[in-house]
Amino acid sequence: MYLQALKIYKRLLGAEHPDVAQSLNNLAGLYEDQGRYEQAEPLYLQALEMRQRLLGAEHPDVATSLNDLAGLYHNQGQYEQAEPSYLQALKIYKRLLGVEHPDVATSLNNLATLYNYQGRYKEAEPLYLQALEMRQRLLGVEHPDVANSLNNLALLYDYQGQYKEAEPLYLQALEMRQRLLGAEHPDVANSLNNLAAFYDYQRRYEQAEPLYIQALAIAELKLGANHPRTILYRNNLESLRKKRQFS
Repeated sequence: MYLQALKIYKRLLGAEHPDVAQSLNNLAGLYEDQGRYEQAEPLYLQALEMRQRLLGAEHPDVATSLNDLAGLYHNQGQYEQAEPSYLQALKIYKRLLGVEHPDVATSLNNLATLYNYQGRYKEAEPLYLQALEMRQRLLGVEHPDVANSLNNLALLYDYQGQYKEAEPLYLQALEMRQRLLGAEHPDVANSLNNLAAFYDYQRRYEQAEPLYIQALAIAELKLGANHPRTILYRNNLESLRKKRQFS
């Protein structure tokens, strides 16, 4: 359907139109969600270049393209390429939308996640907390983005060995995602895997294994057997079972 929409936009509006850029960006997002990163990157780049040329460098859609491209690089572990695009997107959002906007909160959260994965915890924590507070205030406490912030903050504390702070946040994020998104949503699988890994690292294998199994089942159903997340969850489960054999 994305391909059909792109074809119609090009035929009716011409190849040089903001709606064509939007369609390219949407298709890239689908490929990224499927783990088809090599197909996603050139479409994200094409959409970004078109938006900069047609809309100008100072436009919210340009910031969205920068944010999406940074997310792709982040997912591939290309952190040095991701950071400048995240920073540029945040700067544009703040200038055009104001500092009190959900897109600014998302941009802060994304940048914090990048720093967290790089081990830059002192830089990540205040951004996560700012994003969480903004989302709770602007979107309400019962919102999937709030659950995302709670999950990410739990990861940050987990990585630093602050287990007492991490566990209740993991549990809160999981409960919210199950309630707001449904039991078989990929974000629920993500929460289950994160909580399982938390228990796994502490050798609480009996608590971890059923969570890994549940996360894997959801990922296979919703993302497919060969998606990067599915492979990660499967590897985590296999690793835990090997450890249990020798424990």
